[in-house]
Amino acid sequence: MSKLDEKVALYKKFMDDRNFRSNTDLLKAVTKGLGPSIYKADAETVSGSDPKELETVKKNYLIKKLGLKDSAELDAAIAEVMERIGKSERKKYRAVVYYMLMKKFDKESVYGF
Repeated sequence: MSKLDEKVALYKKFMDDRNFRSNTDLLKAVTKGLGPSIYKADAETVSGSDPKELETVKKNYLIKKLGLKDSAELDAAIAEVMERIGKSERKKYRAVVYYMLMKKFDKESVYGF
């Protein structure tokens, strides 16, 4: 099993344990899109309480990658995903957060699905 496949399995288990539905192939595409950052402990997760981090998610992922327009709806979606994962959950995996946001905005086409 490759390192990428190990990470995808970890994220899939994280989602399954919380009853979040996911498509493994699509999760793998999102994870692969994150590149080497998934292998760095700090970059692999999103701090749900850091406004700068949440702004980065919005600008770099929702606006640049998914092509969405900046709006209050984007901030609300990020807050909703953080709430669903759980404020007390320390490991908010970036791949899972991005996957959930991508699904929320029906942007599977960005990954060829």
